[in-house]
Amino acid sequence: MKSKTKEPTVKKLKGIEIVASLALISAIAACDGNGSGSRSVNPSESSPTFESVVGTASASDPASGSGASASAENGVKPSPAPSVQTDIPSLAETYKDFFPIGAAVEPNQLNGLTAELLKKHANLLVAENAMKPASIQPTEGGFRWDQADEIVNFARANRMQVRFHTLVWHNQTPDWFFLDAEGKPMADETDPKRRDANKKLLLKRLDTYVREVVGRYKDDIRSWDVVNEVVEPAEPDGMRSSDWYKITGTDFIETVFRAAREAGGPGIKLYINDYGTDDPRKRDRLYELAKTMLDKGVPIDGIGHQTHISIASPSVDNIVESMKKFRELGLDNQITELDMSLYAWNDRSDYGAEVPADVLRRQAERYRELFDALKANKGLVSAVVFWGIADDHTWLSTFPVTRTEAPLLFDKNYQAKPAFWAIVDPSKLGA
Repeated sequence: MKSKTKEPTVKKLKGIEIVASLALISAIAACDGNGSGSRSVNPSESSPTFESVVGTASASDPASGSGASASAENGVKPSPAPSVQTDIPSLAETYKDFFPIGAAVEPNQLNGLTAELLKKHANLLVAENAMKPASIQPTEGGFRWDQADEIVNFARANRMQVRFHTLVWHNQTPDWFFLDAEGKPMADETDPKRRDANKKLLLKRLDTYVREVVGRYKDDIRSWDVVNEVVEPAEPDGMRSSDWYKITGTDFIETVFRAAREAGGPGIKLYINDYGTDDPRKRDRLYELAKTMLDKGVPIDGIGHQTHISIASPSVDNIVESMKKFRELGLDNQITELDMSLYAWNDRSDYGAEVPADVLRRQAERYRELFDALKANKGLVSAVVFWGIADDHTWLSTFPVTRTEAPLLFDKNYQAKPAFWAIVDPSKLGA
């Protein structure tokens, strides 16, 4: 999610707290780009080799001819012009019997080639940044609905579902939420009576905000990330030391879930969303929190597993076992921010303009392993959402360092990568 900016266990210029199971921390960014052009590949061609499916991933800008001309001068096969392949299988259609396929988007991606790619392969959308508190209510009482409405309207026009991300987060929340009646930071207050007054004021503001937002979109959005990244095992009590937590303890979690249920009714599904849920330590603390809330009657319906992973880790077994553990509580599971970095968490290298074919092959095999496990455990997840749709727009291009990244199923020219074929038709990969 760009514009997510996190801390060291960080994620996304969403705030950029990333995830790694163990170490691939979570987050979100928003860099984008659209191109134009046309090219189609016939998926029925007989036994293409791995290289013939996509060759190597180029770091060149799809909107310019510079990448192709430079490659030609160096004797390298130029990248195809940006286009949407119309004669390959639809990802959403391929998985229609298992779960919807989603993608995170910015409003400016809802036209041109990116929009066409979304319409062919996705049947669920989530806002990368447009539905976070800072985007919807930057000033108290000052609601801005235009960007969120644009995504909802696009989804409705194209018969897509929408997930809401997110009602509460420690990043991309405007400062006014956390200022007292005199305009001072609530978290700095030491007087017990004033602290109690601040807590009540903050929870009232939160309740008002949630009822306004949920009331507006309850008929269009079924799945809601209610709180995002509230657990942090490195903290003494395992909870993230955000202003929300410093001022209200866990009361903000109870307040936002109860307000969302009352405003949206029983037809919407409410989730705790977090990264690194495959890590047993993080998983167990989140499980403990969810169970405590459920025992209090807090209406939690499921867990959102961000699943920002890499070609190196975590193990698919850990991902699946975590989901099974939450299912024991009667909770639903959704994969909410899937992407796969080309680099291990501690690797700060850069493949440069051309990603080696063997690296793309490793990525493809990892994607296939994950989706094979999800199909083998049918019903374990109710949705799979990618954090983007093509490699021209990914927060990982600048996190944790600026470099070539290619974490999604389609390259910068919107062409299907080996990772796409690995989960749609592995026979296209060749031996």
